[in-house]
Amino acid sequence: MRRIVLWVLSTLSALVALLGYHTSTSSVMATAAPENAISGSLRAQAATKSTSGSASGSASGSAAGQSSTPASTVMGESVGTPYGPVQVRVAVDGSTITDVTVLRYPDQDGHSVQINQYALPQLINETLDAQGSGISMVSGATYTSQGYLQSLQSALDQAGL
Repeated sequence: MRRIVLWVLSTLSALVALLGYHTSTSSVMATAAPENAISGSLRAQAATKSTSGSASGSASGSAAGQSSTPASTVMGESVGTPYGPVQVRVAVDGSTITDVTVLRYPDQDGHSVQINQYALPQLINETLDAQGSGISMVSGATYTSQGYLQSLQSALDQAGL
């Protein structure tokens, strides 16, 4: 009899713990529309570096120093992935990438949103640091990384970089 009571109580405890656990996808998730696109710019990156105490003269100097070619904004092609399309827009001043904005990315479910909120800022920062498409993919966001790189490369090709 004692075993049965113990079994019932442990089963009930496990059930309460399981049903009481709130996952990160159970809360309201924000989806990104083009007006809420993920973006990063060289100026913002330089400001962040200067507030952390490191020298930012080379980053901000390279953005302002090369103005032989007028500044332009180029949209990369929309690349389909198994979870949704990825498309980037690149702002170029001369031969310097000054801004990268991700216009479209997989955001149809909470898991994709969570992955991309982590991965896209990393991809943008690496692009601004590398000043090109020679960047590493983000582990756990393989499809998004591949789509980002393809769209980025098409934008850079259009910009002549």
